[in-house]
Amino acid sequence: MASQKYDVIVIGSGPGGYVCAIRAAQLGMKVACVEKRDTLGGTCLNVGCIPSKALLAASEKYHAAHDEFGKMGIETGSVKLDLKKMMGFKDGVVEANTKGIEFLFKKNKIDWLKGAGKITGKGKVDVAGTHYDATHIIIATGSDVAGLPGIEIDEDRIVSSTGALELTEVPKELVVIGGGVIGLELGSVWSRLGAKVTVIEFMDQILPGMDGEIRKESNKIFKKQGIEFKLSTKVTSAKVGKNGVDLTLEPAAGGTEEKMSVDVALVAVGRKAYTDNLGLESVGVETDARGCIKTDGHFKTNIDGIYAIGDVIAGPMLAHKAEDEGVVLAEMLDGQSGHIDYNLIPGVVYTHPEIANIGKTEEQLKEEGVAYKVGKFPFMANGRARAMNAMDGFVKIIADKRTDRVLGCHIIGAEAGTLIAEIGVAMEFGASSEDIARTCHAHPTLSEVVKEAALAIDERPLHV
Repeated sequence: MASQKYDVIVIGSGPGGYVCAIRAAQLGMKVACVEKRDTLGGTCLNVGCIPSKALLAASEKYHAAHDEFGKMGIETGSVKLDLKKMMGFKDGVVEANTKGIEFLFKKNKIDWLKGAGKITGKGKVDVAGTHYDATHIIIATGSDVAGLPGIEIDEDRIVSSTGALELTEVPKELVVIGGGVIGLELGSVWSRLGAKVTVIEFMDQILPGMDGEIRKESNKIFKKQGIEFKLSTKVTSAKVGKNGVDLTLEPAAGGTEEKMSVDVALVAVGRKAYTDNLGLESVGVETDARGCIKTDGHFKTNIDGIYAIGDVIAGPMLAHKAEDEGVVLAEMLDGQSGHIDYNLIPGVVYTHPEIANIGKTEEQLKEEGVAYKVGKFPFMANGRARAMNAMDGFVKIIADKRTDRVLGCHIIGAEAGTLIAEIGVAMEFGASSEDIARTCHAHPTLSEVVKEAALAIDERPLHV
């Protein structure tokens, strides 16, 4: 019997994969999407972005009711944590989102091929023993947890981000190995719920790659919230013992070992491209030294008809980056042109306060020899922030010294992830800081902090 034929088969139903499938279907292509989980949405919707944001939101509200409401004249009495119910809320959010993707597949007439996908030849995909043909095969299998040598993740005592979203009780002491985005977000969740959290980071500061001032300010704010940090420190051993996890630490530059024991250790040292059992070697798809699939400027691999997007290729491992790549690739396959400016992909840390960035950091511009100006404005000087009792942080805008074109923006403060979108649009259209400063912003809003930071580049902020 002849195998079923599609215009496009997408392997992986995460944000990159499902969005690519939807856009291709909108353009009139016959599309199938391969997914081995019982639910669609990939890591992001099932065990990543969505469940972590649900717990971040719930734990933030718990902490506010427990510690902050009284300052605003709201007496709540005894605030109690029902962790089982909170986890139920998180699971409900996940279910609603994954079922939403299922609905979108049906609406757009996309076939869900259930099972693990393997490329068996040019234009050929095997899914759970059934063979399918496709004109275009798109790999969108995302990423997996990166481990540390000699440390075995059991998802009970030594957990990855997946296990940290499923803990059945609040640990008395939690160590987070890695001071990046995932570690700080999940560390914040359990800190708010009552755990004593210590973050161990190999570098000399948390949030590697972000603007230096933002990194220092975030460290200061998180310390104030009760999170402890051991910087320039590496974990050489972590083993499950009788009462939890026994760790051995030593200074990154070498020196005297230190021992510590905690209830739970979270390994959050990053993620790696997930390409296991895809058949890449047998069909000759090239990968780089880090295991990422090599592609050209049109997401094409070295094999005709095979493409890749998202976490499996170079660039930031972010859901919105994968989504944009999925849309652009689908449109390219339809004969349209497409473009992504990789300098304009925002990054957000969903701690409290949030942290967001786009474009260049000061450190990058110095290294590139670009002359620039900086404008900063604190949330403390903003009326809406004060009314919200959310005064931590600042907005920092960097502009070209000669042309005033905005080169980057770095925010730590309330709703930073939303505020950064204005800068993204401005930079996409080549705006100057003067353009932002002369745009009328509603009062009283947090967006006025962005306007004031733009004014500060010309040394004329109004409210500080």
